[in-house]
Amino acid sequence: MTPIRRIESRVAVFSGENIDTDQIIPARFLTTTQREGLGQHCFADWRYDQEGKERPEFALHRPELRNAGVLLAGRNFGCGSSREHAPWALLDLGIQVVISTQIADIFRNNALKNGLLPIVVNAEQWQAIAGFETQTIAVDLERQQIELPDGQTIAFEVEGFARQCLLRGVDQLGYLLAESAAIDTFEKAA
Repeated sequence: MTPIRRIESRVAVFSGENIDTDQIIPARFLTTTQREGLGQHCFADWRYDQEGKERPEFALHRPELRNAGVLLAGRNFGCGSSREHAPWALLDLGIQVVISTQIADIFRNNALKNGLLPIVVNAEQWQAIAGFETQTIAVDLERQQIELPDGQTIAFEVEGFARQCLLRGVDQLGYLLAESAAIDTFEKAA
């Protein structure tokens, strides 16, 4: 995983509510345990027509959003099944941050464990961010704030342990392995 400290990226707005994990990565693409390559199937039913051609109206196909790393999603993003492939697909697509007024618990936990930063904001803050669609915003995990182009900042919280893992670019096991010397010292003293 790549450490997350500060991400500066354009923001893409997906205002639809209840975007579930089957819409993020349809079940027919869950034939692998590899993370790489899932991005091409992320939002597949919305991104491509029956012939496999890109739908130009899909937000991330707009030229100014092709490489957007921040997704501003509608309420209840990531609901549905617990598939870990959903954050994998978003990350492989280039999405590093998902911001919403409500993020499903299982999706949020899977995202945090895999290096995708989920952020919950209130409706007014969501609207403020949406006003800067296609523009570059900054998400500062160290300071736990979103910085908008007009100078406005929006505070957010990430659970402490998950935040440390994201800042270090490790998952839970990687964090423990990095602390193995301290664990050995503790065990010997006990």
